[in-house]
Amino acid sequence: MELRELKYFLAVAREESILKAAEALYISQPNLSRQMKRLEEELGQKLFIRGSRKITLTEAGELLKKRAEEILDLYQKTETELSSPSAEIRGDVYIGGGESYVLNIVAKAARAVREKYPAVKFHLFSGDMATIMEKLDKGLIDFGIFIEPADLTKYDYLRLPLVDTWGVLMRKDSPLAEKEFVTPEDLRDAPLIRSRHSLGKSVITDWFQRRSEELNIVATYNLMYNASLFVTEGVGYAVGLEHIINTSDTSELCFRPLFPKLVSHLDIAWKKYQVFPKCAEVFLKELQERIVSRPLEEGSLGVE
Repeated sequence: MELRELKYFLAVAREESILKAAEALYISQPNLSRQMKRLEEELGQKLFIRGSRKITLTEAGELLKKRAEEILDLYQKTETELSSPSAEIRGDVYIGGGESYVLNIVAKAARAVREKYPAVKFHLFSGDMATIMEKLDKGLIDFGIFIEPADLTKYDYLRLPLVDTWGVLMRKDSPLAEKEFVTPEDLRDAPLIRSRHSLGKSVITDWFQRRSEELNIVATYNLMYNASLFVTEGVGYAVGLEHIINTSDTSELCFRPLFPKLVSHLDIAWKKYQVFPKCAEVFLKELQERIVSRPLEEGSLGVE
């Protein structure tokens, strides 16, 4: 397979038509058809289902689409890094992570780098822990930010000097909104919207004092904003982190912390023995200096 073939394949997948893809690529339709047929022969797999109105991907085609996007992203990232003059600090830093106000310290470090080196750009990717780890392992991002609990034994990492507080996002007209804190008993039979990351994790399960399958979980999420829409519609109570969703006077929602108090650390991780481009090096150095100057809060792990 050549990179050109992968680009052509992705064009066909995107346009769902050989004709439209050929027009977008400025090549002839017969030429593109031959190349896609040759790609199928080379892989020994049928990639397309050719219907009367549009082309759809087979299971093998869907897998190739995912891998082709990753390969081309990595190629573009590598090309950008290698094309930057060695004496000039410029380029792209790729960071993936979940939602947390603790990322503010990462944003401050990025701003400081940009002030010194305006040619450095940052690219943020939001996703759950499994997705971030996959992209980190494949070199598609430079850094991954993980909310505890997370197994980071195969990475180098820094612990960020703040913690996230767990609690419940709810409507302001909810009966639990009258409480200052929410206890496991309060949520015993309540319809819950849980983070997929937290399901089965011991620190969360221990707080509930019940296994996940014993709780009334009506929905799961990987981004809190999506969960907040369900909360607004009255689907249930979302268990998650503070400071992510607007709960000001103008909002229909409010946040109540858990009791006993439950907090999680955040870590920024990268592959061991990683050789960074200069732009990622200066970002990591800036972040390290900020972490050293701001000691980790004490008494902030797990249930208090």
